[in-house]
Amino acid sequence: MSQHSADPAPNTALATVATHRDWWRDAVIYQVYPRSFADSNGDGMGDLEGVRSRLPYLRDLGVDAVWLSPFYASPQADAGYDVADYRAVDPMFGNLLDADALIRDAHGLGLRIIVDLVPNHSSDQHEWFKRALAEGPGSPLRDRYHFRPGKGENGELPPNDWESIFGGPAWTRVPDGEWYLHLFAPEQPDFNWEHPAVGDEFRSILRFWLDMGVDGFRVDVAHGLVKAAGLPDLGTHDQLKLLGNDVMPFFDQDGVHDIYRQWRTILDEYSPELSEQGGPHERIFVAEAWTPTVERTANYVRPDELHQAFNFQYLATDWDAGQLRAVIDRTLDAMRPVGAPATWVLSNHDVTRHATRFANEPGLGTQIRTAGDRELGLRRARAATLLMLALPGSAYVYQGEELGLPDVVDLPDEVRQDPAYFRGEGQDGFRDGCRVPIPWTRTGPSYGFGSGGSWLPQPASWGDLSVEAQQGVPGSTLELYRTALSVRREQHGLGAGDSVEWLRAPGGVLAFRRGHVVCVANTGGEAVVVPSYGRVLVASGEVTEADGETKVPADTTVWWTTG
Repeated sequence: MSQHSADPAPNTALATVATHRDWWRDAVIYQVYPRSFADSNGDGMGDLEGVRSRLPYLRDLGVDAVWLSPFYASPQADAGYDVADYRAVDPMFGNLLDADALIRDAHGLGLRIIVDLVPNHSSDQHEWFKRALAEGPGSPLRDRYHFRPGKGENGELPPNDWESIFGGPAWTRVPDGEWYLHLFAPEQPDFNWEHPAVGDEFRSILRFWLDMGVDGFRVDVAHGLVKAAGLPDLGTHDQLKLLGNDVMPFFDQDGVHDIYRQWRTILDEYSPELSEQGGPHERIFVAEAWTPTVERTANYVRPDELHQAFNFQYLATDWDAGQLRAVIDRTLDAMRPVGAPATWVLSNHDVTRHATRFANEPGLGTQIRTAGDRELGLRRARAATLLMLALPGSAYVYQGEELGLPDVVDLPDEVRQDPAYFRGEGQDGFRDGCRVPIPWTRTGPSYGFGSGGSWLPQPASWGDLSVEAQQGVPGSTLELYRTALSVRREQHGLGAGDSVEWLRAPGGVLAFRRGHVVCVANTGGEAVVVPSYGRVLVASGEVTEADGETKVPADTTVWWTTG
């Protein structure tokens, strides 16, 4: 793999897209999971220099921005979501000079950089937490976390009945007898956001990375920072609904919105600056906010708060026309009053890839342990992507989905690293399957990921799914993504606006018009015949046209232009 810097000469069309005001409203943003994207030094772990060397690939794919999962200094108890130092790069990924070079090269290519921010919790190796433990009960530093005495005769019981997202109690007892709260792994103690020092610290962290030139932040567990007063017991609540599908005293509390209003003023201070391309340098926040309803999600993107919020209700929807139409309508209706764009997503580093999710029976959730019918899953995934990219708003693409990668469901137990897997409760703990390093070449060590193997083993089939195997091949999933992204942006601006015009369609079919473009998605098991709305722009499968009609196969999406 080439180790040289990315060519800084910008693609004119992409640079134009990257610098227009409100660029984020219809942007396509690509998630890079750094440890699994590209390895520059042969240690089996992806790194920032590896990402930097592959930036031209992302420019040519046609995305507008890149979101990087955490690369901060961390003991890696939860793949970097346990941060020990928010202003340092972990040596496994490089250093601050590498981060600076990556940001500069991305800007030169017309790409923006969004970094992960983890404000709900730190690592237990964070200096604050280590000092809080060392100083013992009564230490002012303990007030920056949630330390409590236990219940029971000798304080031997947790302070309340909350459970960790990763399974087991949400409390760990320290040798001096007090307990601390961790909604995730014990190595991830939750901050107490009622303490002013916590807010001061994160406002400083925001400015540090903004001064480095980043274009925004993805806010991890954005719904979890504030806990209900008194930390009340859950009682009879279904604690398996921990990701936000039920009202919980530790999620989606109204107090989080005061924090984001303060943060928004900081971003607005930086946004008037001019970017290197000469256009408005508008910075953004995107929220990872699991909430009970899309209406609750809309609260995070009010005009004075965050800019985007992932649409997890859409991600969790089955490949079913009726269900999809309902969540699309409800999303657009919820976002319109607050003036925010919908933010569509089908896959990420925490859920089963949609090529595998759609390969299985509906109703299994977002973490699936079986491969299912891979041919069916890929066909549906391609169709679902075209449907998503035709909707108004922004869209997120998870690395490797443009290659049609499935989850790796048969990883040996001994190689797994997901902390939820070892806890045995709560989430299924099979997130490693969507994090296997992606393939770049047909052959060679780790299929071009790096010269020293990969931190998770790759299947033998990875070579046939590689960038090299698909690049320039008509009909490949990679070329489908490239074509769709080009059509979406340069010709028809499909991401603009906040509504769709639904058209009459057969059962199991979604059909809608957006300006001069008509999108038809057949989610049913049989081919259907629909009117030929004009010239076919792109289709996820083979379609046939005759006598003013088009035959659309099962699990296929088509775009026409009527202009």
